[in-house]
Amino acid sequence: MKKLLYIESSPRKQHSISIEAAHKFLDFYMQAHPTDEVITLDLWQEELPIFDGDVIAGRHALMQGLSHTEAQRKAWRQIESFIQQFRRADKYLFSVPMWNFSIPYRLKHYLDILIQPSYTFSFSPQEGFQGLIKGKPVLVIYARGGSYPEGTPAAGMDFQKKYMETVLRFIGFEDIRSIVLESTAGGDGVRKKLLDEVQSDLRSKLHDF
Repeated sequence: MKKLLYIESSPRKQHSISIEAAHKFLDFYMQAHPTDEVITLDLWQEELPIFDGDVIAGRHALMQGLSHTEAQRKAWRQIESFIQQFRRADKYLFSVPMWNFSIPYRLKHYLDILIQPSYTFSFSPQEGFQGLIKGKPVLVIYARGGSYPEGTPAAGMDFQKKYMETVLRFIGFEDIRSIVLESTAGGDGVRKKLLDEVQSDLRSKLHDF
């Protein structure tokens, strides 16, 4: 039995096309892998630890190769809990709406929790930065109200997909799959058309996932 961790980053719930597309993928996934476990992490329901005081001091201690103080160790347990949950998964699914050309701040907060030295990446003068999350697939479902096709001036404003792929590669992912739902602003008719059109693409992402 494999574990799939689904990270949901939109607060719009039943009004979110990224969430609806993710749920369709999960339906297909469970048909193909009925014994697997899906764990949903709703970032708008989680109490994410704040990076201040002993938490940020603990991160700098790690980066400098120093031991944590007792206060830093206590504060750091919250960070470790989220990292351990992430690392225990075998596969990953993100649903990500575009906010101001980038990602929702709750997702950025979560990624800041995950990206920690010795947990999800390492560094040495000889090898540089090395990601530690290896051999696992990730699917990211993106939704954006506008259109940002490659090779156009608008593409330079897309800090959503570029950022996610940069971060995922940094921590070691090589099998990064994506579905992009564009020009979603247009009412229920547009939403239904986009979701109908993307179903075959969603099914195709199941190959070796």
